[in-house]
Amino acid sequence: MKYLCLVYANEQELHSSPNSPHDSECHAYAQRVQESGRMLAAEALQSVQSATTVRMRGGKLAITDGPFAETKEQLAGFYLIEARDLNEAIQLAGDIPAARVGCVEVRPVRQLDVDPAAQH
Repeated sequence: MKYLCLVYANEQELHSSPNSPHDSECHAYAQRVQESGRMLAAEALQSVQSATTVRMRGGKLAITDGPFAETKEQLAGFYLIEARDLNEAIQLAGDIPAARVGCVEVRPVRQLDVDPAAQH
């Protein structure tokens, strides 16, 4: 089953805390999960200040600079993994270096039934 591990952290503390992960540590973690065959995708995100929030209301597009809501922790990146169950996904998420200074939300991915023939 696929799980999305969403990494949240306070951007100000993510790189300045004594417990902050170093890039080399994050790369090593990603490499281990990749080599185990469980990594499907992983990316770090640019600062929340570069975000754009899009809403469609009453047929009209509304665009807001920045995140959807002001929060203490921002989405910093994600890992899309393959795990046999939630317990294995949680174990993998617990090893994400940024979990020491933030949190990781683990969510099962819901398969969308899309008819490839209907996409033409």
